[in-house]
Amino acid sequence: MFLFVCVFNRNCCFKVSLILYNCTCLCNNVLLFRQVELILVKEQNGVQFTSTTLVTPAAPQTSRSGEEERETWGKKIDFLLSVIGFAVDLANVWRFPYLCYKNGGGAFLVPYLFFMLIAGMPLFYMELALGQYNREGAAGVWKICPIFKGVGFTVILISLYVGFYYNVIISWALFYLFSSFTWELPWVHCNNTWNSPNCSDWADNNTVSDIYTATPAQERGVLHIQDSNGIDDLGRPRWQLTACLAVVIVLLYFCLWKGVKTSGKVVWITATMPYLVLTVLLLRGVTLPGAIDGIKAYLSVDFLRLCDVWIEAATQICFSLGVGFGVLIAFSSYNKFSNNCYRDAIITSSINSLTSFFSGFVVFSFLGYMSHKHNVALDKVARDGAGLVFVIYPEAIATLPGSSVWAVIFFIMLLTLGIDSAMGGMESVITGLIDEFKFLHKHRELFTLFIVVSTFLISLFCVTSGGMYVFTLLDHFAAGTSILFGVLIEAIGIAWFYGVDRFSDDIKEMIGHRPGRYWRLCWKFVSPCFLLFMVVVSFATFNPPNYGSYMFPPWANMLGWCLAMSSMTMVPLYAIYKLCTLPGKFCHRLAYAITPETEHHLVDNGEVRQFTVSVPLFLVSQYTLYITSLQGII
Repeated sequence: MFLFVCVFNRNCCFKVSLILYNCTCLCNNVLLFRQVELILVKEQNGVQFTSTTLVTPAAPQTSRSGEEERETWGKKIDFLLSVIGFAVDLANVWRFPYLCYKNGGGAFLVPYLFFMLIAGMPLFYMELALGQYNREGAAGVWKICPIFKGVGFTVILISLYVGFYYNVIISWALFYLFSSFTWELPWVHCNNTWNSPNCSDWADNNTVSDIYTATPAQERGVLHIQDSNGIDDLGRPRWQLTACLAVVIVLLYFCLWKGVKTSGKVVWITATMPYLVLTVLLLRGVTLPGAIDGIKAYLSVDFLRLCDVWIEAATQICFSLGVGFGVLIAFSSYNKFSNNCYRDAIITSSINSLTSFFSGFVVFSFLGYMSHKHNVALDKVARDGAGLVFVIYPEAIATLPGSSVWAVIFFIMLLTLGIDSAMGGMESVITGLIDEFKFLHKHRELFTLFIVVSTFLISLFCVTSGGMYVFTLLDHFAAGTSILFGVLIEAIGIAWFYGVDRFSDDIKEMIGHRPGRYWRLCWKFVSPCFLLFMVVVSFATFNPPNYGSYMFPPWANMLGWCLAMSSMTMVPLYAIYKLCTLPGKFCHRLAYAITPETEHHLVDNGEVRQFTVSVPLFLVSQYTLYITSLQGII
């Protein structure tokens, strides 16, 4: 093509630019235009050739895949704090210390660290690298092996389900925080309107649910569970908790509506505040009578229990690092392509485990104090779960001088621990869906509003008088076996279908070197076997949920299983959908489904790395799929 441009100058001479567009066809059928500018200057004595210039047009910023450049974190520390803030959540405070105490103290650290090294860190590293290389959310990354995209929708659904009840925990903390701004904490005595006739300042009970009904802790005032007879008698949402839940939802929205540019700034407070508060509480706790006895019990080593704690340690590893929620994939997808994700995985996963261990000193210093003050055995006050942070700990704080100040500090810590973890879960859902459905990119604010409002409406069931029953059901089924199943399929898809060698090459392209043999062995064999074992154990040891002495009716358990299966079935349903919608014979469709989308043109030539499609001479119309080689890892 030719284009003439005439420009007149002050000397009445004119410049004629002859721009030639040279079209070059690339291998991916994309035309590249080159501009050659020939400048002709007309003078009185005629036309004189002056110069020739090669003009390279300015191209828009594009990513490695040719798409428009993806938004990135403002600073590297924003990403690290976001990952740490998500992984370090309420469970680090209320579950790990209790498990350590219950399962032999320091002996529990042996299987915990073992599973951390062979499964926790490798899977953490795998998800960070997967998201960073492909620059997509949990579903979009499976362009590397389209038949496995269903597992992306599995983890998105799990994160959404968890949000239905996790935000309620934050609203409890907010309610307690507001209640702490008094001279006398309301859970000090039994003179409150919500206390039952059985209320006493201390009760020697064996279960958390008994403590709810026997001590003046405001858990009873928050839940009003005495007004409900079970999950089939929920009642209306309580306006106090509904208001707190609404505040939490508004906070989440304004933290997420602009993407990582806003959430990356919020975590500077929410991810760092818990460490400051834990340190302050530890300094106060170790000065209390009985605190040293509590810490000794926490660290006491009982190697006789070592044979019995492996399942507990494996379960804790699976859930403590946050693998399988799609959050790590979403967060790392906003990294720069050359970011050192290996170093990030080591740093953040190590900080998570160290935080769990450190929080144990804080928790057991106060539990030792409670045991000493009420002259009861430590195992009568040692609890895990909500009973620890919403019953035992508030009662311990209420006995201290300046109790209101300590209560405010403690519940601010719970609030910040919960907010950044909830932000991570919501970001997984939002990023995963807007990357899969591109038209949503232009409407992120509205789509974020839709997600958080939908979450709020479902969460209203958990703030009714019988909401604790709904909460327990969701907690038991939403992210139990289903998340182990999701991570298992994810590991198989990457290690055995996409290929460990290819995945290692992707990492080398980002950080300059391939993962070591240890990491490749874990991805290929150790981690999948570990996850398969955990899935089998999860099914084999399943127990129906209960709340204290209340047993859920069969229809409630069935509803819970439907919730769990709704996420797990996304894997086979999407695989069937993909195979049915691709063109060609079945074997040809299968080859397309297991081949990265960027290499689909190779399927027709039988040049797929793991698989070869051939057409036998004796049966031209029949495609036969041969497994020609299994990618090695050494």
